[in-house]
Amino acid sequence: MSQENSAAGNAEQGNAPAFNLQRVYIKDLSLELPHAPEIFLEQESPSVEVNIGIAAQRLSEVLYESAVTITVTTKIEDKVLYLIEATQGGIFQLTNIPEDQVDPLLGIVCPSMLYPYLRANVADAITRASLPPLHLTDVNFQALYQQRLEQAQQEAQQQPQEDSGIILPPGTTRQ
Repeated sequence: MSQENSAAGNAEQGNAPAFNLQRVYIKDLSLELPHAPEIFLEQESPSVEVNIGIAAQRLSEVLYESAVTITVTTKIEDKVLYLIEATQGGIFQLTNIPEDQVDPLLGIVCPSMLYPYLRANVADAITRASLPPLHLTDVNFQALYQQRLEQAQQEAQQQPQEDSGIILPPGTTRQ
């Protein structure tokens, strides 16, 4: 009887959902100071603009790449003090995950795991360039994911339906 139970337990474990981070890496890192050294003589505080992007792709049956890209532009008046672009990537294993849960994992959980690495790499690059430190704030990736879903729904509703070429009798509507 115990052999039957252990065999059934092993079969269940083989079908159990699994989510693992396999590797974290810097995919891209670029820092530009187009107006150096003159810009360092400016006394004003710079304005900071931050843009974040999220991407994911399937690498194999169970492996996915998730990437978070950040672009930070700091300006003094209309002159760029520095522009940094960085992409932090990660390879994730998703085994036996229901299909409807894959997109939220790749759009929320994976970026949330990668962002601390990205934030540290950006801060390090800025500090090594003898620039004033920049501490990026936390990001709510769930809110960004919801925003992206809502935007996609709005765009889908705004696109006109393609004409199928079928002529419907008067009083009939296309569904």
